[in-house]
Amino acid sequence: MRSIIPIPVNKAVRKLGADLKEARIKRQITMALVEERAGITHMTLSKIEKGEAGVSLGNYAKVMFVLGLINNLYNLANPDNDTVGKMFDAENLPKRVRYKKSEGD
Repeated sequence: MRSIIPIPVNKAVRKLGADLKEARIKRQITMALVEERAGITHMTLSKIEKGEAGVSLGNYAKVMFVLGLINNLYNLANPDNDTVGKMFDAENLPKRVRYKKSEGD
């Protein structure tokens, strides 16, 4: 049974694939060289460059590494850039802070 991929996910993965293909072409690196260095098949690289969501994140990451783009992956879900998470943190802040009395008081 195939799972249904949400439209925004498909769009994002297709864009990632197209961006990786463009980066490879701009660097004048052949598909064969990327495949060899990433340890993936020609079929897998073709699927990555088409932005197919069924390809593992690990294979996308290996291609990014080969193209010198792996640093972009480090900040993919960085909590510092999570505006929704920050909003929830701010909502859960205590209204006031109480200090516990020490036993000697």
